[in-house]
Amino acid sequence: MQTGVVLNIAAWATLIAANLYVLLAALAQTIWFRRPISNASLAGLPAVSILKPLCGDEPRLYQNLRSFCLQTHPQFQLIFGARFADDPALAVARRLQAEFPQLDINVVCAPQIHGRNLKISNLINMLPAARHDVLVISDSDIQVDPDYLGNVIAPLQRAEVGLVTCLYRGRAIGGVWTQMGKLFIDDWFRPSVLLMRLFGGSTFGFGATLALRRDTLNSIGGLQTLASSLADDQALGARIRAQGLLTVLSRYEVATDVTERQLEELAAHELRWLRTIRMVQPLGYSFSFVTFTVPVAFMSWLAIRNQAMATPLLLLALCGRLFLHFQSIARSRRASPLASLMPRLFLDLGWLAVRDTLSLVLWAAAFFGNRVSWRGQQLFAVAGQNVPLNPTESSEIS
Repeated sequence: MQTGVVLNIAAWATLIAANLYVLLAALAQTIWFRRPISNASLAGLPAVSILKPLCGDEPRLYQNLRSFCLQTHPQFQLIFGARFADDPALAVARRLQAEFPQLDINVVCAPQIHGRNLKISNLINMLPAARHDVLVISDSDIQVDPDYLGNVIAPLQRAEVGLVTCLYRGRAIGGVWTQMGKLFIDDWFRPSVLLMRLFGGSTFGFGATLALRRDTLNSIGGLQTLASSLADDQALGARIRAQGLLTVLSRYEVATDVTERQLEELAAHELRWLRTIRMVQPLGYSFSFVTFTVPVAFMSWLAIRNQAMATPLLLLALCGRLFLHFQSIARSRRASPLASLMPRLFLDLGWLAVRDTLSLVLWAAAFFGNRVSWRGQQLFAVAGQNVPLNPTESSEIS
């Protein structure tokens, strides 16, 4: 078969796949968004220990941590932890201790390192302070509403549930690149997760929320088993599912801050995510390029010999991508996607073209090298079980 024919067939197949993706992702989001969040009754729910690992000051750190102090749950404990006594995040934690003297708030400072994942080392140091048998681990850049805690721990009342996790939406903290980061979360991450869920996928585990029982954690060998895992949240979920327990994706959605104001910062953060995904799910990652709809559909259309015949599919893909985007906007504004769409149609399509093109470039870059940047560390992800961190410090790895 001639090369031109093969390329033409591949271009048609890619354009069709891009259309199928936006169609099914929109369907997955429609199903998800139409199911209301049922406010869990607090009666009979157990006491909870919330573990918040901290590392340095962050924009809105006080507001984010304070939102966990405002929970309506009848009995909960907050544990803030950091490695060093001079960590500025601990000053915020102590400020909250003083502001909410009626709450059970503990501040842990311990420098001991238990593995190459410093976040897990921090959590291992914090865990002895936890007084309750239901644990909620949540990243420091997460903000929640007062009914959060009751909703996320309610599924743990079922014995077959081992882990509850949450989706999150982006909240841009100033600047065009933070807006781009928000689009990555709202327009790519969330639809991808919901599409996987639509087809029965349940390999979820997100650091925004990891709720589990203490006995479940003990059954997998404790946090020590994650001490050298790069994707510790995914590894935790995998180990719990290996015990025959279920992972529940909560209907509750939290907010996460996007603070990268420079392209270099944003690219480094997203490369860490993408390279981690590639290590955990190499086959799925290889085909995920079709999810970057605008450039993929346009380049496929250019490669097709009969472009007139392919034009309706190109337009359909672009319309589907816009609809997927405005679904997210409508979610936050509680409006219909079509009502939100018309005033900003062409402006948003331009932004989506930039965002999807950047995502496609980073997707390709993630295949080259295994270096990721996290909290000022240069880490080296190596293919293997639970994606262990490579101990080598050689600058030749890139």
